[in-house]
Amino acid sequence: MNEWLRVVLGALATWRVTHLIAYEDGPWDVIASLRKTAGSGVLGKLMDCFYCLSLWVAAAVAVAIATSVKEGLLLWLGLSGAACLLDRVRHEPVFVERLPEDRGEEDVLLRTEQTDSGGSDPSGDGSSGRTG
Repeated sequence: MNEWLRVVLGALATWRVTHLIAYEDGPWDVIASLRKTAGSGVLGKLMDCFYCLSLWVAAAVAVAIATSVKEGLLLWLGLSGAACLLDRVRHEPVFVERLPEDRGEEDVLLRTEQTDSGGSDPSGDGSSGRTG
């Protein structure tokens, strides 16, 4: 088998198995019952964390497709990284927008001063603005 094809198939297999264990119930609810049995222990937490789980799945896949120890170590991290990238593509994108430099009137405090004498504390120091 072509070297690149092995790596691509290994990355896809790593993502698929990790996704199955982390997010799906599995055929006949096998994974769901394993997750229930694992509970909130170490194994249960591992099954809930895609990134953690991808390291273990990638290790097994790397052992299966590597031809040397050095290649296996590189494949292990590479396959896990590829699975994490594929998982990120699956989610909704995150957009980060820069705030405008001059916001004018929109630039206000979260809390506004109250003008009544109901004991409000506009100074924030606990003194309620009274002296004496």
